[in-house]
Amino acid sequence: MCGIFGIVGKSPAAPMVLAGLTKLEYRGYDSWGIVVKHKDHLVVEKHVGKIATPTLKLPLSSLGLGHTRWATHGGVTVANAHPFLDCSQNLALVHNGIIENYQQLKQQLSASHKFSSQTDTEILLHLIEEYRRRLDLPTAVRQAFAKTTGLNAILVIEAATNTLVAAKSGSPLVIGFAKGYHLIASDLWSLLDHTRQVAFLEDNHMAVITKDKVNFYHLDSGQEAFFTPQTIDWQQQLATRGNFPHFMIKEISEQPNVLSKIIAEKDADIKKLSLLIKKSQGTFLAACGTAAYAALAGQYLFSRLAHYHINPAIGSEFIYHANFLTPQSLLIALSQSGETIDTIESVKLAKAQHAHTIAVVNVPGSTLYRLADEKILLSAGPEKAVASTKAFTAKIALLLLTASYLAGRLKPAQAELKLAAQAIRQFLSASYRKKLNRLAGQLYRHQHIFVVGRGQSYPAALEGALKIKEISYIHAEGLAGGELKHGPIALIETGVPCLIIAPPDETYNDVLSGAMELKARGGFIIGISSQSNPVFDEYLKVPDCGNATIIPNVAIFQILAYELALVRGLDPDKPRNLAKSVTVK
Repeated sequence: MCGIFGIVGKSPAAPMVLAGLTKLEYRGYDSWGIVVKHKDHLVVEKHVGKIATPTLKLPLSSLGLGHTRWATHGGVTVANAHPFLDCSQNLALVHNGIIENYQQLKQQLSASHKFSSQTDTEILLHLIEEYRRRLDLPTAVRQAFAKTTGLNAILVIEAATNTLVAAKSGSPLVIGFAKGYHLIASDLWSLLDHTRQVAFLEDNHMAVITKDKVNFYHLDSGQEAFFTPQTIDWQQQLATRGNFPHFMIKEISEQPNVLSKIIAEKDADIKKLSLLIKKSQGTFLAACGTAAYAALAGQYLFSRLAHYHINPAIGSEFIYHANFLTPQSLLIALSQSGETIDTIESVKLAKAQHAHTIAVVNVPGSTLYRLADEKILLSAGPEKAVASTKAFTAKIALLLLTASYLAGRLKPAQAELKLAAQAIRQFLSASYRKKLNRLAGQLYRHQHIFVVGRGQSYPAALEGALKIKEISYIHAEGLAGGELKHGPIALIETGVPCLIIAPPDETYNDVLSGAMELKARGGFIIGISSQSNPVFDEYLKVPDCGNATIIPNVAIFQILAYELALVRGLDPDKPRNLAKSVTVK
């Protein structure tokens, strides 16, 4: 969730670290800081709030380290921001994760060390400082790190030796090999301006980085390990806004091309996934957030089209499925980043039960990509807005095509996806955008919005509500149409917006009946359908795309949420309190 960026061997380090941190902003943060070497000691600069365009007061240096913090231990203050300095200003540390036993460690150190923050991070720095008095830096880091519990990644720099040491047991770190210098960061995006030669640091390993070389070691034994750098072929321009005002609308606009690419390029992956499902005796889907709603949609698609029973689970709840896992089971892990900690833990649990695992991710080389037995890349291109859009669409498309292949109807499904792509292009037209902007102007003052769907449209309702709440901060609730009378209808009063997803399928009449009940109690009914109906107070036309209709149905909500954020004066790319990559539990 935090962002980390370090550089060894190139000056001026501070502005390069700052540029790296700006490329990590999408991960979510509330404070930030940079440390560099000055003469024989370290100098730090820290701030609360967004990076914007500050004038750094740091000296020239070829050794630097930066961090964007998403608060877990301690409030959002300058004192709690990273990096932290040791008592002698020779060592600095940044950290991503949670040190679960930090209070115990703090008690052991409190007699001889002064603490300036409320964080768990600072405790580890002083523990490293304690070991450093009698050990070399790599050994001091290794022994101190071994004393911690939890899933963590740390970077330590030392002024005296011009060295950076990284260690990890859960959170991601990737090392960049540039000409004459080295870098390290939380993910690929921030490295692409410098190099495409990278190595992903594995769990329970450490790296010792200087200007001239990088050495890898096992954390448990201290024995040297060997990593081969790989070349990443992504283009940096794919991770820039271009002429768009925000990443979110850019990524929404890219969805038709994403669908075209999946139709054209994913036949082998679809056949591979289909074969694994056919061979398995129990298939599970694990995912979090938006990906979890894609997984739920997958359950409906496989049931409806291929008559296969797929068990979806939220990543953090997957442990309660463990008793049903066997060596003949299959776990499909869905994640845009490939770094979602609860999904990673699900894969580890499945592997411990000897089940087969496959990761469906958007980031090559990510933890899930490396951990799973098999992998499929969504190939949707970099997604920088915190709220996922095109990666959701890519997951739905892949699951739809796989279910359709198992049902012997791949070609019709590809045709349906082409219709879905056309529908999204229509939604992005000036006239349709104007209509959605006008609707946003009607909705933005409301405190509550309800989204209703049945069948395959139920996960669409959940995802649509999620987009509204995370981007506009309006409470939105996705509901199964048949559950209205079991409680939620008590919340309906005059003027409450109710968005009704009514595709022309077997759910249509029942959905409209529910809409009439909501309207009878004063609900303001907004119909999302291929055909208008007198019950609708507002109507958003969505073409019938068959089994792919869920894609344009959700795209409507993506654009509406974006428009709501703009009307409310919010940044749709960086919603408060949220992180793009949730790497801590």
